[in-house]
Amino acid sequence: MSRPFADGKSGSFSAMSSLYGIDGARGAEPAGPAGNPDHLRKQALRNFLKSLDTNVNVKHSVSGITDEAEGLSMTQTSATGAVETRTKHGKLLAAGLIGSSIEWYDFFIYGTAAALVFDKVFFPDLSPLMGTLMAFATFAVGFVARPLGGILAGHYGDKIGRKPMLIWCLTAMGAATFLIGCLPTASAIGSLAPILLVSLRFVQGLACGGQWGGVVLLLTESAGPKKRGFAGTFGQMGVPLGLLMGNVMMIAMNGVLDDAAFLSWGWRVPFWASAVLVPVVMYIHRKVEDSPEFLALQKEVAARNAEKQAVAAAPLSEAIRGHWRKIVLGAGLLAGTNSAFYVSIAGFVSYGSKKPSAGGLGMSSNTILMCVLATSVVMPLVIMATGGISDRVGRRPLILIGAVVLIAWAFPFFWLAETTNTALLLVAMFVSSIGQSLTYGPLAAFMAELFEPRIRYSGASMAYQLAAVAVSGVAPLIMTAIIAETQSSTFVSVYLAAMGLVTFASAYFLKETNGKAVREDPEAVPGVPVAA
Repeated sequence: MSRPFADGKSGSFSAMSSLYGIDGARGAEPAGPAGNPDHLRKQALRNFLKSLDTNVNVKHSVSGITDEAEGLSMTQTSATGAVETRTKHGKLLAAGLIGSSIEWYDFFIYGTAAALVFDKVFFPDLSPLMGTLMAFATFAVGFVARPLGGILAGHYGDKIGRKPMLIWCLTAMGAATFLIGCLPTASAIGSLAPILLVSLRFVQGLACGGQWGGVVLLLTESAGPKKRGFAGTFGQMGVPLGLLMGNVMMIAMNGVLDDAAFLSWGWRVPFWASAVLVPVVMYIHRKVEDSPEFLALQKEVAARNAEKQAVAAAPLSEAIRGHWRKIVLGAGLLAGTNSAFYVSIAGFVSYGSKKPSAGGLGMSSNTILMCVLATSVVMPLVIMATGGISDRVGRRPLILIGAVVLIAWAFPFFWLAETTNTALLLVAMFVSSIGQSLTYGPLAAFMAELFEPRIRYSGASMAYQLAAVAVSGVAPLIMTAIIAETQSSTFVSVYLAAMGLVTFASAYFLKETNGKAVREDPEAVPGVPVAA
């Protein structure tokens, strides 16, 4: 190839024209008499050199065009790959949201049925108070089982992958929920009915305990490191959306049927509807890959075959030994939001709908459920927003703000709710749901980032489900017992404020996983310290 000279002429023409004594710019006619042999010879040589220079320039042009075409092809391929990646991740987010919503729907319709139906269907011989306590006790069984489900799913999820355990959990939840709808009543088979109910509720708890870790880790580990807060909300939004669907089903059946028909078979329909989980399970099984971080860990183990990089042989044991403080504080993060949530959706539904003679407020159960339904529409939006904001400002600030809201609202909640005014009850539940969402939105990403990938499923699931057994399952029981004993909700408010304080303290003592240094560094990954 010729090299351009300073005058802009190509090397081949400029150098050779100087060598042969040809003057003037390319294409210029040199002075000389027409027909002069020397002139003709130089003119012929000039024409040859111009032809040679043109060929060189054409080669340069062709080469440049080829390079540009290759670059364009690579750009197009890269763009196509990026679009395919976004499409796959979008489908994963949708599958996670749908699967999580149906899973929580299955779990929550039990709570609504326990508040409205189970005391009459499975404990008809007990007093209204004892029947309610026994119904909520069976509700609590699911929460007792959740840590065990988290332990089992976490152990195998850290060993064989997030996806297989998620599929097993979704399948078990759908089957158990459907079968609850098929159970005969106590009047038909006696004490065997509540025994079967408790057994199936235990299976629900096992499935729910394993599901949360599986879905949020698939979502957060498959997202870009700067969008994990937002991606995690698609698992978190399943809670209010599941509650929303459950309440819609219960309100619909309770509204179109009389009390006798609802108690006979109407309450079963929402449980049978859980069969829609089947296509979701099939889609995840066939179309969704395991999370990139877990697959990368497996490849690294295969490549290095080093013990320090291996998939943890006993991930739960390792998580407890090395990270017990994070597990306890992680559970504390949920104390405020879980207690307020379950008091609203189960405890108050029972308390508010009972007749005053039975220690209740005498409100319509459908009115209370409609208020719960309205807040269930708002919560997913706030959860999504707070998860996205946590990618820009950090996880802890939003959790701390949410805890303050829950502490401050513990007493006003009952002051407004006990007026039995529908609008004031809606305000009470709405403000409480904002505080819950501020805490819950960033929590999926925060909880996952507290633990390294090799023990993440075990650590995060154990923390989440520890809160379930210590707070969620007993909140309606504590509320019912306090009101029955004191004839007042004052100490229920004290309980809610104390749980909010636990959440604030837990967030305060945990380190931020998405700090300023991580957010400002394009290459930094939340949860991994930035190198100095």
